[in-house]
Amino acid sequence: MMMKSLVLGIASLFLLAFVYLGISAGAKDAGGIPAEKVADMLHSVIESNRTFYTQHVVERMQAKGAAVASENWRSEKTLPLPAQFLQESARLSVNSKAKVGYKLISLWPINKQNGAKSQAEQRGLMATQQNPDRPYTEVVMNGADSYLLAIYADRAVSQACIGCHNSHQDSPRNDFKQNEVMGAVMIMIPLSL
Repeated sequence: MMMKSLVLGIASLFLLAFVYLGISAGAKDAGGIPAEKVADMLHSVIESNRTFYTQHVVERMQAKGAAVASENWRSEKTLPLPAQFLQESARLSVNSKAKVGYKLISLWPINKQNGAKSQAEQRGLMATQQNPDRPYTEVVMNGADSYLLAIYADRAVSQACIGCHNSHQDSPRNDFKQNEVMGAVMIMIPLSL
């Protein structure tokens, strides 16, 4: 129940942010906030919620022996892994009126679905690997609609993340270290509503 409430709360934050901010393709001209700034704000919310979940739910519950996080959380009645927490909240968000999307992507994904799907995503992954303190942004098209693609480095912030990636049988890498870039958080923001 706590998990569902937390995920619904995050989805609500996104919807409220878009209603309040009123972003558009010409955000400065329209009196709104530039899409890049909105992406920065959304990234801040996504990262703070996932960091809180990782440190104060997953790691705390595991340290107390009260619960564990696992890949098969639905069938095993365990906590979702931090990456799965982000995926579930993203699934709820993309179905909101805001039409914002976000997900984890990586050059070394455990789940192949989390690899780059386009040249723009590949450019973003490479750029954030080289300059992890600076997001990569690009305007991309999806059909006739334009979106801001914003990619932020995703670092190994906890031992739980490092341990999972380094020991997983499907992981292409098993040598991640604390604070190393493991992938990226990709945010897609429509430039018109």
